[in-house]
Amino acid sequence: MTTSAAGDRHTRFVAEGLFVYGSLRFPEVLTILLGRVPAPETAAAPGWRVKALPGAVYPGLAPDPEGSADGLLLTGLSDAERVLLDDFEGDAYEPRLLPLADGRHGWAYVWRYEAAPDDWDLVRFARRDLAAYLRECRVWRRAYGAMPEGGGRLGDQETTA
Repeated sequence: MTTSAAGDRHTRFVAEGLFVYGSLRFPEVLTILLGRVPAPETAAAPGWRVKALPGAVYPGLAPDPEGSADGLLLTGLSDAERVLLDDFEGDAYEPRLLPLADGRHGWAYVWRYEAAPDDWDLVRFARRDLAAYLRECRVWRRAYGAMPEGGGRLGDQETTA
C-alpha cells in the first residue's frame, strides 16, 4: 500500500472508527496493546458473521447475506494506534469499511481466507482461551518495537501457545 493510500485510509479510519468483533472486544486485550481502551459503542454489521478459524482461538469476519456480526465501534484511535492494530492483525486480515446496522460505517479487519463453518464463540473464548491469549498479547506487545514494519498477527511469532 502506498503512503498516500495509507494516509487516505487513516483519515477515514479515524473519522469512521474501528468495528471490532472478536478478541479486540475485550478491554484487557486493548489495554495490553494500546495502553488504554478507546471509547466503545455497541454496533452490528449486517451481512457478516463472526466465524471460527481453523487452528486459531481468535475469529475472522466473513460475508454472510443472512448474518449480522455483533461487536463494538471504537472511536478516537490515534495514527500510532491504527498502525499498531494493522500490524497486530497482519496480512491475513483486510481493512474494509462496512455499513453498520445503525447507519454509521466502521472499518473492520475482514478475514481474507476460508473460515471454519462454525460461528466463533465469544463466551467460550473468554472462559477457555482468554488468559493464554492475554499472555501472548503481552509477549507480542513487548516485541512490537523490535519488529520490522508489518510485524504480523499474534501467533506468527515464535511465542505461540
